[in-house]
Amino acid sequence: MPAARTVTPDGDVILLVSGESAAARAAAHAQDDDLTAVIEITDVAPVSVTHRIRGRAWLAGWLTAVRGDERAACAALLAERHPVGELLGLSESLDAPYSGRSAWTLLRLEVGEISVDDLWGAEHVEPEDLAEAEPDPMVAHESELLQHLHSAHGDRLGGLGGLLGAREADGMTAVPLALDRLGLRVRFTGGAAGSFDARFDFPEPVADICGLRRAMHTLFSAASH
Repeated sequence: MPAARTVTPDGDVILLVSGESAAARAAAHAQDDDLTAVIEITDVAPVSVTHRIRGRAWLAGWLTAVRGDERAACAALLAERHPVGELLGLSESLDAPYSGRSAWTLLRLEVGEISVDDLWGAEHVEPEDLAEAEPDPMVAHESELLQHLHSAHGDRLGGLGGLLGAREADGMTAVPLALDRLGLRVRFTGGAAGSFDARFDFPEPVADICGLRRAMHTLFSAASH
């Protein structure tokens, strides 16, 4: 497990790993030879719900150690996106032990193939699309927001079932499953029809928390009429 990871503007994945990890040893041993590797990423819902795994992604490519002048640039990018805890000061020293742990090593995965299987279905993603993608503005807040909705607004979430038309959601438990700039996904469970997911799109994409509050107010208002 890498301590942290990020994506460069070119679409390469930079991994921060212990210098004693199997990946670091393999990359050092391979030197300039091609070393194929696969990263598997599992996305787990931050709330208690049946079938919590929301998706998996597999990034396959070629793994090398980051060397030379690229180390400082990659370390700065990683520290910028993970400016907490043991990553602070990463760009100043990658090779010194930290708090008794092994020295850090930076690895680069040059991505050649991507597969995704998530709530939207299974598909292949072009590496160029990964390079051009921007993080969803809700990604840093999603876990906290979903947990808040689940603990404090369960009744209002259940009321969203009224927007489903002919689908019967009365008496079912509603759990917020996923949130992004485009909408909210809710899982309804405990009814005669079993369980199902419903996607509630926002009137327009949200860019920040203020926009999200307005979008959620619009959803709840629509469900109450």
